[in-house]
Amino acid sequence: MTKQIDLEAEIQRLLAEDDRIAEQGVNVQRRESVLVLTGEVESAQRRDEICRQIHAHYPDLEIACDIGITRIQAPDEVEEIS
Repeated sequence: MTKQIDLEAEIQRLLAEDDRIAEQGVNVQRRESVLVLTGEVESAQRRDEICRQIHAHYPDLEIACDIGITRIQAPDEVEEIS
């Protein structure tokens, strides 16, 4: 169990400290044999780069990149409340 926590902490550190990533809004969790990245970032390109860097650093891990995209633009339509 400690080894899993160490790996998750190591990846969190990489996410926060690597200049190509520098992302603190992504969480790392182990679900059975899969490492799952969750959270939200501002673009699909950013999500893809994060996943690419994690795969490059840990090629032997099975990684599920479940990172969402935060909408940073105003909505195109008016929301009607009834």
